[in-house]
Amino acid sequence: MKLYIGVDLGTSAVKLLLMDAQGEIKNVVSKEYPLEFPQPGWSQQNPEDWRRAVMEGIPELLSGFDGGEVAGIGCGGQMHGLVVLDKDDNVIRPAILWNDGRTAKQVDYLNNVIGKDRLSAWTANIAFAGFTAPKILWMRENEPENFAKIAKIMLPKDYVNYILTGAHACDYSDASGTLLLNVEYKCWSREMLDICGISESQMPKLFESYESIGTVKPEIAKSLGVPETTRVCAGAGDNAAAAIGTGVVGEGGCNISLGTSGTVFISSEKFGVDKNNALHAFAHADGGYHLMGCMLSAASCNKWLMEEIFKTTDYAAEQAPITEDKLGENHVYFLPYLMGERSPINDTCARGAFIGMTMDTTRADLTQAVLEGVAFAIRDSVEVARSLGIEIKSSRICGGGAKSPLWKQIMANVLNIELQCLESEQGPGMGGAMLAMVACGEYPNVQAACGRIVRVTSKVCPEPKLAAKYEKRYGQFKQIYPSCKQVFANFAKE
Repeated sequence: MKLYIGVDLGTSAVKLLLMDAQGEIKNVVSKEYPLEFPQPGWSQQNPEDWRRAVMEGIPELLSGFDGGEVAGIGCGGQMHGLVVLDKDDNVIRPAILWNDGRTAKQVDYLNNVIGKDRLSAWTANIAFAGFTAPKILWMRENEPENFAKIAKIMLPKDYVNYILTGAHACDYSDASGTLLLNVEYKCWSREMLDICGISESQMPKLFESYESIGTVKPEIAKSLGVPETTRVCAGAGDNAAAAIGTGVVGEGGCNISLGTSGTVFISSEKFGVDKNNALHAFAHADGGYHLMGCMLSAASCNKWLMEEIFKTTDYAAEQAPITEDKLGENHVYFLPYLMGERSPINDTCARGAFIGMTMDTTRADLTQAVLEGVAFAIRDSVEVARSLGIEIKSSRICGGGAKSPLWKQIMANVLNIELQCLESEQGPGMGGAMLAMVACGEYPNVQAACGRIVRVTSKVCPEPKLAAKYEKRYGQFKQIYPSCKQVFANFAKE
């Protein structure tokens, strides 16, 4: 029996899963690591923590199983993070993460001096604070000594793949989020490399997500307890990997992920760009393309309210008072912009806010407002897709937030679409393992793997009366950010 390992390199932990070729998950292990916030709005991580978590986690994952049966490893990982290595492949500085907001100046330069039209023509996207290219510009300007040492630029999951194989590789889906890739033609953009002051030799070699980049190094194989013949595929950015794990491939598929960040992922066989660049136009892990809206704080908003404000980890107990008769009736609204926001407003100055509170506002009202605020913000991106003529009748849903029946009910009615729940909610890790299967020849292509492995087990359908109530509430929610935008900008100047 062949076994496959999926690696989900997240922001707070790496989640490892062991799966057979039929999609049965044999074991799951999670290893947490710290986040650093050296200044307000900054977010970074030590790549050594990722290495240690993976190297300790895989032997634990294989405990009780025959590691000799492991045929492949596939990694899905947090996107956009800047990992820089020197000529000896040593990490130069902590990785600047996807939710880091230090690059407002560089984003403004790229979008308004270089120009959004040129950026879109070269990369199919415009600059966002989380993207990799603005971070490189920031580093060149603020850490010139470190910048001068750069021999290789990598993304987080690519560093893990480097540890396993020694290869400097990247897949097209993850590379799409760097603002350094010509997405349409799947090659590094020479224009953007020149603007950032770097060369193509400093960039990793590009692969399709399901292609093998090499085998596990002998000394690493021995440490992990896997064969030296174990293939490692290029893997994918976490959202593309999650889309594979939820079976969203080919034309017109949709997946909503309620993880630390929140995403709307729409797959396509053809390259296409939203003319306002409110949605990202990226390559997909199935060899095609996708449009994606990404909000920086989704389930993390609920985690913040529960653990930092309410001082509890009993999420279910806090949601229990929110009975069905209260849905669509809440007068409290929440802007979920705790880390600024990406899609579709692209505003690093945006902040979280409760609005509409009165003397009779309860804990449950605040909890409900957070769940609804995230759903409304997801809908903002869905509305952009709809404006492009894309019809979304249903969507898969995954991520930690999708474990809440209440949140799924709210989401289905705010969006007024059917949500499909899956047998497994191990999105990026499962997608990584499936990509490894294709790399090893277990399946002829990604679509075949999805057709065999991904199974829908239940559906959450909108209720017409409740959807109508949320339609009204969404109309009110849409007025809040435009009214606060200048206030947020003024705060940022202090």
